[in-house]
Amino acid sequence: MKKRIIAAVMLASLAVTTAACNTVKGLGRDIESVGEAGDRAT
Repeated sequence: MKKRIIAAVMLASLAVTTAACNTVKGLGRDIESVGEAGDRAT
C-alpha cells in the first residue's frame, strides 16, 4: 500500500514539474518575441 502512495506522489510531482517547465519555456518565448517586435519597430 505504501509503494502505491509513493508512486502516486512521484507521478503527480513529475506532472507538475513538467507543466511548470512548459509554462516557463512559453513565457521565455513570449518575452523574446516582444523584444524582437521592439527591435523591428525602431
